[in-house]
Amino acid sequence: MRVRVEQTALPGIGVRHDLVTESGRRLGVVSHRNGRRDLVLYDPDDPDSCQSDIPLTDDEAEALADILGASLMLGQLSGLREQAAGLLTEQIAIPAGSRYVNRMLGDTKARTRTSASIVAVLRDGEVNVSPLPTFRFAAGDVVVVVGTRKGLDGVSAILADSDPDG
Repeated sequence: MRVRVEQTALPGIGVRHDLVTESGRRLGVVSHRNGRRDLVLYDPDDPDSCQSDIPLTDDEAEALADILGASLMLGQLSGLREQAAGLLTEQIAIPAGSRYVNRMLGDTKARTRTSASIVAVLRDGEVNVSPLPTFRFAAGDVVVVVGTRKGLDGVSAILADSDPDG
């Protein structure tokens, strides 16, 4: 069964994502503009009434996301993809033969060359959010890129480049 997630803009507050479980319970997450998140459980007899509202710190939200088998960062990027027309996210693995293994992110000049941004790097189950230009890539790193289709394809080509003469 496919789960439907409803997204609702909350003017002046942020965004709410709701889902209905197979058992009929409705729950959601309110992502406030200031970065705060609340886990919301709705009253089973009145789906518009909140039964419980649980504020979550960043660490608690990340731990809950890990428990549920998803990365908090990737979930936020997925939501961003839905909100921004034409903006996509993609995970791109850095192959062992890439010329950028053991080199710095800044050496790729990916943003300048493609207008796409590397917003995170996944390595050994850890998420490095907003890596600095001095971040060194390793074989098998997975970069999270945000941009247009053309930009994402460009970053993929750059990272796959195995020619040391570029």
